[in-house]
Amino acid sequence: MTLYIDPPTWPGHGRMWSHLVSDVSYDELHGFAEKLGVPRRAFERDHYDIPSHRHADAVAAGAVEVSSREVVRLLTGSGLRRPKGRAQPRSS
Repeated sequence: MTLYIDPPTWPGHGRMWSHLVSDVSYDELHGFAEKLGVPRRAFERDHYDIPSHRHADAVAAGAVEVSSREVVRLLTGSGLRRPKGRAQPRSS
């Protein structure tokens, strides 16, 4: 099981954020996030938004640090990418 996280370089709500993704399944992603104590409401289409102060926790739990560009490549290559503005199937 490998999860990936990009640097916390995305601004929002007065803080910086990372994206946590799986290149295998949403079930894998949800399970990892649950073990980290990340609330399900942090899931957005195909990733979890992780605040900068939790980035190191995700890495310590086994998430692999990659660039933001690599996150998109991994999601697209796995078929798990859900771009904004398109009809989305329900997540499991």
